[in-house]
Amino acid sequence: MSQTVDRALSILPLLAEGPADLGQVADRLGVHKSTALRLLRTLHEHGLIYRQSDQRYRLGARLFALAQEAMENLDIREIAHPHLVRLNEHCGHTVHLAVYEENEVLYIDKVDSRYPVRMYSRIGKPVAITVAAVAKLLLADLPEPERRALAERLDYPLYTPRSTPNADAFLKELATVREQGWATDLGGHEESINCVAAPIRGADGRVVAAMSVSAPNVVVTAEELLTLLPLVRRTADAISGEYSGRTPVKDPAV
Repeated sequence: MSQTVDRALSILPLLAEGPADLGQVADRLGVHKSTALRLLRTLHEHGLIYRQSDQRYRLGARLFALAQEAMENLDIREIAHPHLVRLNEHCGHTVHLAVYEENEVLYIDKVDSRYPVRMYSRIGKPVAITVAAVAKLLLADLPEPERRALAERLDYPLYTPRSTPNADAFLKELATVREQGWATDLGGHEESINCVAAPIRGADGRVVAAMSVSAPNVVVTAEELLTLLPLVRRTADAISGEYSGRTPVKDPAV
């Protein structure tokens, strides 16, 4: 039975390369055409493959529906949380996870610093969208017309002298973030707080969330915090791998 299941599942990546006929499937599996036909019929009955009018087989709509349903039911917070905890244990600073929903960037998880000086951010609270490092990553991934339209309708509060002053400056910064694949907030929201952030990507490569490490100047300088960027990016990559199913989960602190 396990061999039958293995053979049936081997058909799916073959058809992902493009439509194939019975002979091609049998040759790839190394089985008789009658065996390949039984496997194809079973997959067809479950809607996982479809037989075209030219008698070739391709992946079926049911397979895509299942994949979409699985993606929608994935909880990025549940997947990311153990990674955030390990990063916090390694560096000691506050770690955040954020997503973009309905024109707002929201914190959906937080692991507090082990130092006495704490940040006042809260889970469920919108971030300062024009300055926060996580916001820059999430908005930089938007299609260019949507990105530009959003930038034009935002307000640009000058929280500090380092805050983003206007839409042109914001779009320029988003372009830089999009190219380099990471972001910072070095005193843009609070002069005493610095932050480095990295994107978490889904199976399609799009940014589904962003994570960051933040710390006040009294604990660590901006330059010292920036040395954690490689570790932050490895953590984000590990979360991306687990979320998308692309790579084995590894502890980024190792």
